Amino acid sequence: MDSESSGRIRVVSVPEARDLVARETEAFRRAYPRAAFEVVVGTSREAVTQLLEQRADIIVLTRELEPEERSVLVRGGMELEGYRFARDAICVVVHPTSALENVSVDDLRRIYLGEVTDWRALGARPGRIEPVVPAPRSDLMTSFVQRVMGGAQPTAPAYRAESESAVVARVVRTPGAIGFVSMAWADRGARALRVSALTGLPYWNADVEKVYKGQYPLTRACNLYVRVGGAKLANGLVTWVLSIDGQRIVHDAGLVPTEVPVRFARRSPLLGSH
Repeated sequence: MDSESSGRIRVVSVPEARDLVARETEAFRRAYPRAAFEVVVGTSREAVTQLLEQRADIIVLTRELEPEERSVLVRGGMELEGYRFARDAICVVVHPTSALENVSVDDLRRIYLGEVTDWRALGARPGRIEPVVPAPRSDLMTSFVQRVMGGAQPTAPAYRAESESAVVARVVRTPGAIGFVSMAWADRGARALRVSALTGLPYWNADVEKVYKGQYPLTRACNLYVRVGGAKLANGLVTWVLSIDGQRIVHDAGLVPTEVPVRFARRSPLLGSH
């Protein structure tokens, strides 16, 4: 029987959200044993195509729908409902020994266009800059092109890493490297920079509070998309992910919840450090 807590649906997730989707669906199954999920991984373009062709009941993206995809929806007369369930950030990382502390989005664009090739131009110790990029079809790369590059593809010679872990590994072993990863990978050995939207504006860390409030300039949304009138269980999964239990899983996965209050704890300056 198809209901919001029973039946079987197919979920297509981008690789960046695979582990989170696995946690959410497993928790849902424990609460509602009559529900079953087939979870598969694909690129965001593949996920959207499968949803439109009714080969998927719900898709998970870590970016917004692109104008081209929205146009296909309009032409096909299909309605989708989208739900933001988490906030993430594009975190800029460098070698732990780098003297650089801050970078602007303008600087990043110039680095990845090949217009800035030496750290001296950014006020750091002289040395060749080695840009590192993730897989070209990843949502992380798509978001970077949209948010940093203004839609242009990077043209600087760059090391291509096949995963976020590979981005971090390359940056950690290469003193002149710079790369970008999601929040979950920002503290895995590399050092994250503070980022400003424009040169001269304040620089922000990609911490939970700044991302939740949208102050960090490279904040991005994670989205669930379902067809209007589609499987009831797909809507049940959406309701679960946006519930307190589902949002707690989002937080535990290293992302920032969107639907429940987030408490920010600050140490009083009058208290000791231990």
